[in-house]
Amino acid sequence: MNIDRTKFMAWMERIMTRFDILGEKLSRKQNDLNSIDGEQLLDNQDVLQLLKISARSLQRYRSDKRLPYYTISGKLYYKLSDVHQLIRDSFRRIE
Repeated sequence: MNIDRTKFMAWMERIMTRFDILGEKLSRKQNDLNSIDGEQLLDNQDVLQLLKISARSLQRYRSDKRLPYYTISGKLYYKLSDVHQLIRDSFRRIE
């Protein structure tokens, strides 16, 4: 079966449009899974990269109750607002 180039390009355009739609749906779903009450949740890796700290430092923040955390299915999560508050508190201590 042979098809001409224009038909092939039209089909490819349709397929790419559908991939774009699927990608958008997956992104929205991922955001829904990583949020609670409309607030974004971060896992350990996200917080380590955001704060540029070691895993031990993050553990110390949890132990000292400087950074609240939540356990969901055995995995630790942090609210983005709590991480921002930790940053603000750290700046206050330096002054």
